[in-house]
Amino acid sequence: MNIPSHVAIIMDGNGRWAQEKGLPRYAGHREGVKTLKKIIKKAGEMKIPCLTVYAFSTENWRRPRKEVDFLMKLFKETLKNESQELASKNVRVNIIGRRNGLSKSLINAIEYIEKITRDKNGMELNIAFNYGGRAEIVDSVKKVVQDVNQGLALDELDENNFSKYLYNPRWPEVELLIRTGGEMRISNYMLWQLAYAELYFIDKCWPDFNGEDLEKAIKVFQQRDRRFGGLPEVGDDKNA
Repeated sequence: MNIPSHVAIIMDGNGRWAQEKGLPRYAGHREGVKTLKKIIKKAGEMKIPCLTVYAFSTENWRRPRKEVDFLMKLFKETLKNESQELASKNVRVNIIGRRNGLSKSLINAIEYIEKITRDKNGMELNIAFNYGGRAEIVDSVKKVVQDVNQGLALDELDENNFSKYLYNPRWPEVELLIRTGGEMRISNYMLWQLAYAELYFIDKCWPDFNGEDLEKAIKVFQQRDRRFGGLPEVGDDKNA
């Protein structure tokens, strides 16, 4: 069974899910956390090595102040509540994104969950928080400039070497991107890592997404013909 080595998810539609049910937007975000816990469990059962989820973008600061404050509080609360459970399941947790602008208490919660799961060797769970794909590339270029100033020859820099400057160079490139909520765009998410990812869009809002939906997305991925820009020679006999 061809399981993608790295699945990325844009968890879209929490607010719309709540509004459609006559609930405040924060109720959708809380329900979204419940869905994430179920999907992490399912991904582990499916032996997906690496799962990255988009929790809060650099553009999300433009939302109403009350909603931003709630999301910060919810993220800190979730990290504290789930840290021991994830560690017990052998999940390694990484939080990627810029930490400037985050409260000290939230940074402490981030550092704690990363510390207690650092030696875990099961599924790698990456949570993109205060993250932007363009910001990651800019931050990576700044690191390159520092190394150039310290003697790195530009001729030594290629795509593989540049990848080492990204937020987490250990990751394999994303093979499958799933976006819920019906929108069909990547929203400044993992722009470098998505170069050859298969894209899967589903109309369901994130709180309604379930394990069966994840299985279906994987099956669609397995049916895709991934050529990476190449084609076999005309008349090429694979049995020759």
